[in-house]
Amino acid sequence: MAVPQHGSGIGGVSCLDLPGCHSQGNTREDAFSNIRQAITLWLEVEAEEAVVKSVETLELAV
Repeated sequence: MAVPQHGSGIGGVSCLDLPGCHSQGNTREDAFSNIRQAITLWLEVEAEEAVVKSVETLELAV
């Protein structure tokens, strides 16, 4: 993920491996929560378009 830092805090957050998957938040926690939701929605749409029967979501900590 790309998390640019601005003088007043976090701005936009991008998941570099998922084209067009971006979000933002007023705090780091908000931005991460919002990008987590954006990633989930991105994967759901991708699965629908690829006619995938089911998608399992796993959360990883790095």
